[in-house]
Amino acid sequence: MIKFKYVILYVQDLEKSMNFYKETFNTEIKFITPEKDYGELITGDTTLSFASLELANSNIKEGFLQSNAEKKPFGIELGFVTDDVESLVEKSLINGATLYENIVEKPWGQKVAYIKDLDNYLVEICTEIH
Repeated sequence: MIKFKYVILYVQDLEKSMNFYKETFNTEIKFITPEKDYGELITGDTTLSFASLELANSNIKEGFLQSNAEKKPFGIELGFVTDDVESLVEKSLINGATLYENIVEKPWGQKVAYIKDLDNYLVEICTEIH
């Protein structure tokens, strides 16, 4: 059996990043290690996890590109579905996100917007596709 289980974001400030997602997307913190270098949110079947840059560097010996607010976000996104895109985008901005692409309605009727989170990761906020 193979199952897609989690995504880990490498972040500067683990608790700050996790609290952004907790407060913005109404998730709950599952746990944070005593060292505060790894944590998980309860987000359904696929867990959204966070690792400090220090922990990530200790695990990934070959190195990696670090997310950087001075540059464009990576070509990957996290997606959150809601019935009220406008309110969730506004809430994310109040909590420290940056608007990257304003709300548009796609030809198939879906509303979509893009924000950058506190660590410059791209997040799509959208309605369901019907």
